[in-house]
Amino acid sequence: MGNRFLIFAAISGFFCVAFGAFAAHGLEPHLSFLQLDWIDKGLKYQFFHTLALFALGLFVSATQNQAVPACRNRGLNWIGYSWAIGILCFSFSLYGLALTGIKALVWLTPVGGIAFLIGWGALVFISLANSLKARG
Repeated sequence: MGNRFLIFAAISGFFCVAFGAFAAHGLEPHLSFLQLDWIDKGLKYQFFHTLALFALGLFVSATQNQAVPACRNRGLNWIGYSWAIGILCFSFSLYGLALTGIKALVWLTPVGGIAFLIGWGALVFISLANSLKARG
């Protein structure tokens, strides 16, 4: 479980740096301010969630030998997969919109935003549940 999140975070981080540099140096003269803004917004959200996925993957790897209930693992999967889906739908729809002009891609952007929110909500839920259980 943790390795999948670390692998996705590593690939996503690599893409952020490579595509960000390409956009700044190779695409800037060819795109409008609005198109560059879409790319910038996609990169920001992707990078923030890449760091979050990286931290989640490290946490899962560090705690994988501990006895934990299966619901905790399911919850961590909800977080990680939601963030990964969010990156793919939110950020890549913005990249696609900027590069191709296909307006239909904007329908994926809010799906990605909702996936980000689901991941953060799951993190809140798991954190509160663990906090209440520790008081217990």
